[in-house]
Amino acid sequence: MKRVQNKIVLVTGGALGLGRATCLMLAREGAQVAVTDVLDQEGRAVAEEINRAGGTARYWHLEVADEEQVKRTFAAVAAAFGPVNVLVNNAGIAGANKPTDEVTVEEWDQVMNVNVKGVFLCTKHAIAGMRRAGGGSIINLSSIYGLVGGPDVPPYHASKGAVRLMTKTDALLYAKDRIRVNSIHPGYIWTPMVEGVGKGSGSSLEEFRQQVGALHPLGHMGEPDDIAYGVLYLASDEAKFVTGSELVIDGGYTAR
Repeated sequence: MKRVQNKIVLVTGGALGLGRATCLMLAREGAQVAVTDVLDQEGRAVAEEINRAGGTARYWHLEVADEEQVKRTFAAVAAAFGPVNVLVNNAGIAGANKPTDEVTVEEWDQVMNVNVKGVFLCTKHAIAGMRRAGGGSIINLSSIYGLVGGPDVPPYHASKGAVRLMTKTDALLYAKDRIRVNSIHPGYIWTPMVEGVGKGSGSSLEEFRQQVGALHPLGHMGEPDDIAYGVLYLASDEAKFVTGSELVIDGGYTAR
């Protein structure tokens, strides 16, 4: 059964990690997928992989903090496929890992521009098309650190808390339009971003993976498909009565 058959999906940050896994899974389940990113070579490779497997996808370069680019991209996707009725706001960066009093304004703004402003702009320019389509689903990737605190990467944690509350606000604003808005809160997932953190940790990657995995009651880190399955559910009509919710996929990390 194709769980998102004929849905038109735009995924930001679709070239690597969670975004790549999401694009591949939604395409397998019948969606037409607009893969967007700033990593053009990797993003095109994802679209080509989908098309070779018999799915439907195209790649667009998109800097999510640039409103004109966002506006043009949504228009281009609508011209190619039709109005977007599923938006996955996945693009994000970790940013500076230093105490708050050492973070520069430039470092703060860099994270907020991608992680918060990007979600705002993509949501803003998705709404009109979703209204024309009679409804839709917006899925915002937050984090466990949109739910609990941690003594590191202050701009990242602040940005993910903002995404959580933006999700609830938009869920209330657009419920009358049959547009559902939900957030996903991953624990540590083995992605290129987390691998990059591991390379700078001073431990071997295997030691780092074991140490971070042990923070989760299930005893290991997650895989990108663990999150992609959550996106698939929220994108599908199976979740037609779900809005303003937090889907926590964290191996039990926040259950303590």
